[in-house]
Amino acid sequence: MTLSEENYLKAVYHLESTFPEGVPTNAIAEEMKTKPSSATDMIKRLAEKDLLAYKPYQGAKLNPTGRNHAIKVIRKHRLWESFLVEKLNFSWDEVHEIAEQLEHIKSDKLIRELDNFLGNPKTDPHGDPIPDEDGNIEIIQKRVLSELEKGDEGICVGVNDSSSAFLQYLDKNEISLGKKIEILEKEEFDNSLVIKVNGKSMSISNLAANNLYIKKYA
Repeated sequence: MTLSEENYLKAVYHLESTFPEGVPTNAIAEEMKTKPSSATDMIKRLAEKDLLAYKPYQGAKLNPTGRNHAIKVIRKHRLWESFLVEKLNFSWDEVHEIAEQLEHIKSDKLIRELDNFLGNPKTDPHGDPIPDEDGNIEIIQKRVLSELEKGDEGICVGVNDSSSAFLQYLDKNEISLGKKIEILEKEEFDNSLVIKVNGKSMSISNLAANNLYIKKYA
């Protein structure tokens, strides 16, 4: 299994939530930042290895073997992000690209010991669930902030956009996992929000609100 093949399996896994009936090769190409023809060639190769099913014009769908491998790579990625933040003092906006490299390490024993060393964390620094060694993923009940209405309150539990630019924007505005957020106003014109965080009110765009996950208070 090459690094590129693992990256494609991971991409298909993430895209299946949007395309449950089959992930189009154009969507895979966009995710992988490559040409559709290159994506099609790789998908056919993975199908030949019996890691996914592929039919032209119907898209790609992981089979159990391919899905297990994708989840294994995701587990390594999120454990390495946790290690970098908790033990090496990286900030949450610095770790994604480094973890992209570390996730391809093959040693199962290393990852098992890393998990134990970290105390078997359930989520990574961005709030994403970490699969356990058997591939089980705990479902986190969450909604995007933009779905909430005036007067609603909740706890920030994750981000949909883990880019450095967005995470730095959150740091600048003192928004992080575990912070309480209250909706003070919701603009009808553009769905931008006025929220209260850390006792201070601030305005955020609909784009930012669409990338913040919240666990709403009952």
